Amino acid sequence: MKKIVAFITGGIILIAYSCTNQANNTVTIVQGPDIGSTNLFYTGNRPPLEPCPFIKLPIGSIKPEGWLRKELELQAEGFHGHLEEISQYLQKKNNAWLDPQGKGDHGWEEVPYWLKGYSNCGYVLNNAKMIRKAEMWIHAVLKNQRDDGWFGPEHEKSGIATHLRGRADLWPNMVMLTCLQNYYEYAGNDSVLSLMSRYFQYLQTYPDDKFLVGYWPKMRAGDMLYSTYWLYNRTGEKWLLDFAKKIHRNTARWDTGIANWHNVNIAQAFGEPATYWMQSRDSADLQAAERNWQTVREMYGQVPGGLFGGDENCRPGFTGPRQAIETCGIVEDMLSDEILVRITGNPVWADRCENDAFNTLPAAFTPDMKALRYLTAPNMPQSDSMSKCPGINNCGPMFWMNPHIHRCCQHNSGQGWPYYAENLWYATPDNGLAAVFFCASEVTAKAGNGINVKISEKTHYPFEEKIEFIITPDTSVAFPLYLRIPGWCNNPELKINGKKIILKARPLAYIKIERIFSKDDRITLTLPMSLRVKKWKKNKNSISVNYGPLTFSLKIQENYVRKGGTKNWPAWEIYPASAWNYGLVIDDQHPEKSFQVSRKPWPENDMPFTPENTPIEIKTQARKIPSWALNKKGLVCRIPQSPVKTAEPVEPVILVPMGAVRIRISVFPVCEK
Repeated sequence: MKKIVAFITGGIILIAYSCTNQANNTVTIVQGPDIGSTNLFYTGNRPPLEPCPFIKLPIGSIKPEGWLRKELELQAEGFHGHLEEISQYLQKKNNAWLDPQGKGDHGWEEVPYWLKGYSNCGYVLNNAKMIRKAEMWIHAVLKNQRDDGWFGPEHEKSGIATHLRGRADLWPNMVMLTCLQNYYEYAGNDSVLSLMSRYFQYLQTYPDDKFLVGYWPKMRAGDMLYSTYWLYNRTGEKWLLDFAKKIHRNTARWDTGIANWHNVNIAQAFGEPATYWMQSRDSADLQAAERNWQTVREMYGQVPGGLFGGDENCRPGFTGPRQAIETCGIVEDMLSDEILVRITGNPVWADRCENDAFNTLPAAFTPDMKALRYLTAPNMPQSDSMSKCPGINNCGPMFWMNPHIHRCCQHNSGQGWPYYAENLWYATPDNGLAAVFFCASEVTAKAGNGINVKISEKTHYPFEEKIEFIITPDTSVAFPLYLRIPGWCNNPELKINGKKIILKARPLAYIKIERIFSKDDRITLTLPMSLRVKKWKKNKNSISVNYGPLTFSLKIQENYVRKGGTKNWPAWEIYPASAWNYGLVIDDQHPEKSFQVSRKPWPENDMPFTPENTPIEIKTQARKIPSWALNKKGLVCRIPQSPVKTAEPVEPVILVPMGAVRIRISVFPVCEK
């Protein structure tokens, strides 16, 4: 296939259909970076592992700005940043994670679940207090490795906590390994490499029938597989590749289909075969991750927001937009997407991650991030403390915004925004840099022949189309810069230092700019957004409304009612203070013409994910559907079949981004004319 190349020579823009580089600047449309080179400055895959198109930069290289920095600051100030004060599992007294011999209480997943988000939030914000607190836990873990190689709580070694009867529960340590890897990427402490190597040597002695036993370890061992490759890339110890094979053959068979229908297991482990593909190089392993994603979405994800209906477990017959996803499931799905875009280079994984991040994750928390709920659905016009069984699989108070409960999500939810911030930019094998997730930020990294380059990214994306990059190298340097083209964008526009480049671009690709970059060079990328109406044929011919990467929900007046919690950390129920049971009135032939986009000023507090502050609204017309109501448990009834007959008058309504509202209708019936 020929590549479209734009040359800039003396201010004249030329278009060519070859890859020859006969000028100082070339712009090409590519499917990803060339993996034939090896990055000289950052740790990628060692042979014989398949090279990755994108290489994660050291933590601290990327400084998020704008709304993302605000989310991280709110997280630090919110319940997750103060969870040591709230959670019984993080009490230091007699905590098994702190004891030199791993003896004590609270030795399961909660500490590492919390630490992986808390520590990284501190690293990304360069918050000295948070980093100091996180290092107290991490240093204790580094010091409690036993002579045989085991580390962490001793009772997990015998499986007492999960009734494995003398067989080790490896799951909590899998999570802690991620915390240690993050610490190494931030601080470069070689003790991490030593601990991991000794621990994996110990596990290598386990016979297969005693390795990865139990429910959680077998389902989620893909995490440890990734940790094994991470360690191999830094130490080069060949035996680790044999250990990786051992993990893969004993983990749940995600390579042959959906191994389990628990929502977090799916979100966390569906990509395990693609991780193993780096070693096997068997295309079937790579394809298995995509097949898993498609299978789950085809059956349970015929809804907007990026996720699927697994309000604990996915269940046949429960596939509509009132079905929900755990907050754990949201953040684990984002992490899987981030890993998969690095492994494959396929920009579709970045699109999918953004869908989760923009349309579902913010709604799982109160705007101030001082409370969270266990489950979030595309359609949930009421968020209270009442059980929603049997319509919802989990029978607890799972819609309740409460910082004191929701045990796993309460601790694990903190990884979402910090990990997203760490993945905004990547290094590439050809010593370049790539902006894969767009957000206001500043990255400092080595590129080209080793020159330090600072790139400042100015944007309000995903709420605006324009993204500006200001490049400041220590000295002029040639390197490739990659910019992602999302799948929803047909006609991206590019300017280099104010000069428009004519592009024949395509969605789901990358713009590759090869240039000798000098101080204050400016790259301007515009991603024109358009209205798109998605029909969900498998969900009663209902529709959702998209604009760029954002999906929109009905703007419902939210009435927060205090219920429970403490003075410092209250819990809330949220009730609708305006009608929500609307069907949309649309033009059948040109549905996009039924909507008008309205822009508002950017909020001064950098909090666009609230109904009051969102800088984009959509105006349209609708009719109430009186028969569509809440059931006696406060759960929205199943969405009616479209088109819906209703005698109610046409009314103007406002739609706002679905990530900006905590009670929402994001999947609409269509009214019969």
